[in-house]
Amino acid sequence: MSAATPVLSVHDLSKSVQDSSGVLTILHTLAFEVQPGESVAIVGASGSGKSTLLSLLAGLDTPSTGSVMMCGQDLAQMNEDQRAAHRAKHVGFVFQNFQLISHLTALENVMLPLELRGDPQAQSQAALMLERVGLKSRTRHRPVVMSGGEQQRVALARAFVVNPDILMADEPTGSLDHETGVAVMDLMFNLNRERGTTLILVTHDEEIAQRCGRRLHIHGGHLQNG
Repeated sequence: MSAATPVLSVHDLSKSVQDSSGVLTILHTLAFEVQPGESVAIVGASGSGKSTLLSLLAGLDTPSTGSVMMCGQDLAQMNEDQRAAHRAKHVGFVFQNFQLISHLTALENVMLPLELRGDPQAQSQAALMLERVGLKSRTRHRPVVMSGGEQQRVALARAFVVNPDILMADEPTGSLDHETGVAVMDLMFNLNRERGTTLILVTHDEEIAQRCGRRLHIHGGHLQNG
């Protein structure tokens, strides 16, 4: 992918669903691009369509109209399996509730995406990544005995270990206290800069949003700026 090619290009994107009262439009005809290495916050009130937009950008959901180009490929032209393979190649995820696998250790959780793509160095790479996020002494621990901040750092290590072109994060500090959330976000932005990863972040936290290079404000399913 050329450095001049947007990692994400959104054209005439909308999402509507059918409910008991008729058609509900969640997102109205959005268009924007995200360049390699950018940090972009998607902000807006609860119910504004932020998480729906993130799901469309990731190819986890399909739009009613329009298209999303991810790393030069049109997600709409792929079937579900192809989208999953493309996402695995280019995207890392961090979620509010961590989504670690409870019966796996921290090391095994971070190894998993590497093992799924057949990487023979999965264990050593995962160990190095856990050391980078300050969890060298916790590699053999399972999520149940780890704090929320530690679990989110494991999730960051798992997301970054595959060197994704794009990191997508949905309210990544929503389950953390303020001090722990700040520490996790410091780590996320440091990794973002170190690795040149594009960061797409859904947040209601204005302090976090201001740390991003650009904000996309969603109001009632409409893009207000960007």
